[in-house]
Amino acid sequence: MKPWDVIVIGAGAAGLMCAAVAGQRGRRVLVLERANKPGKKILMSGGGRCNFTNLYVEPGNFLSDNPHFCKSALSRYSQWDFIELVNKHGVAYHEKTLGQLFCDNSSRDILDMLLAEAEQVGVKLKAGCDIREVVFDGSFQVVTAQGEFRAASLVVACGGLSVPTLGGSDFGYRLAQQFGHSLIPLRPALVPFTFSDGFKLLSEKLSGLSVPVRVSAGGQSFLENMLFTHRGLSGPAVLQISSYWREGQMVQIDLLPDIDARQWLLQLKAEQPRALLRTLLSQQLPRKLVLELEAMWWLQQAEKSLAEWSDKQLLTVAEQMQCWELKPSGTEGYRTAEVTLGGVDTGEVSSKTMESQRQPGLYFVGEVLDVTGHLGGFNFQWAWASGVAAGQSV
Repeated sequence: MKPWDVIVIGAGAAGLMCAAVAGQRGRRVLVLERANKPGKKILMSGGGRCNFTNLYVEPGNFLSDNPHFCKSALSRYSQWDFIELVNKHGVAYHEKTLGQLFCDNSSRDILDMLLAEAEQVGVKLKAGCDIREVVFDGSFQVVTAQGEFRAASLVVACGGLSVPTLGGSDFGYRLAQQFGHSLIPLRPALVPFTFSDGFKLLSEKLSGLSVPVRVSAGGQSFLENMLFTHRGLSGPAVLQISSYWREGQMVQIDLLPDIDARQWLLQLKAEQPRALLRTLLSQQLPRKLVLELEAMWWLQQAEKSLAEWSDKQLLTVAEQMQCWELKPSGTEGYRTAEVTLGGVDTGEVSSKTMESQRQPGLYFVGEVLDVTGHLGGFNFQWAWASGVAAGQSV
């Protein structure tokens, strides 16, 4: 059994980054991947265009029980460092919105870049390699369907529970617990909401409709698009707030985030007294949505001109539009969640090297740790930064 310097479990973003950096230091690195091909989540990400980082990465874009943990790695390997690597490989990209960088062509460009970086320094990759057991007896022995491998350092980079069809599993968490680590409770994040009440019928009718809104819950709010679906609500604003929402909580939606609805409606009453409310609201929102809101909230007043509405009634409409309270029954779960919230407790891991404080030589990188980014390239940046931090240490 030929010993390696480093075995990396998982050929995703963090694992490949770590392997390449370790290889650049002359380490002999073996990457073991359970799926039949490396980087499946990379390929699927960003609608096949891979939102590989964000121009505005800040520690405040990440959730963790220890909000300070991510600072060291993110400052030592920033978005600018990754952009430099992307430029070096001639990968064409563009900024979409809010600093989000996407490939012009395909996510394959990012995966090919990582594989090329790893191959160049002699990293060996074994795909379709199911791990049966990991034992430590002075070094790490990894027993797989393709044989047994041994190394002085072991890097756990096998992600979380999100999107099991692309390889999401609890393997990394079980391995952490095997070596005495505790877990911060796991839950799906960046995930659509589902509803079981009357709102489900409304969302079904409006399915496919997208509107810019401000969504608030758990003391946070996000101003982005919201998408009505057959099961409830999705879109960037909803995915973002799902990381802060908890079961049983209400979600507030501001359908007119860019205006003061109270002032606007009273002004319209003065300027266009003969107009119908639905006509004026349809200038700000899709008519289909306005008609559904009308049927739900002010059907009896629907055919009255604004002059016939009292100021008090219009202020009630403003309140309904800017603080629409909904109670999700849940989320779509790990099946569609982009990431897993929670994970290996960062209090037991070095923020500089990603090495376990429970077991020397054991490292954790990427999603398996209790660090979860906002939507928009932040989780990839955490994968790159934590991968580099471990790769420089193993």
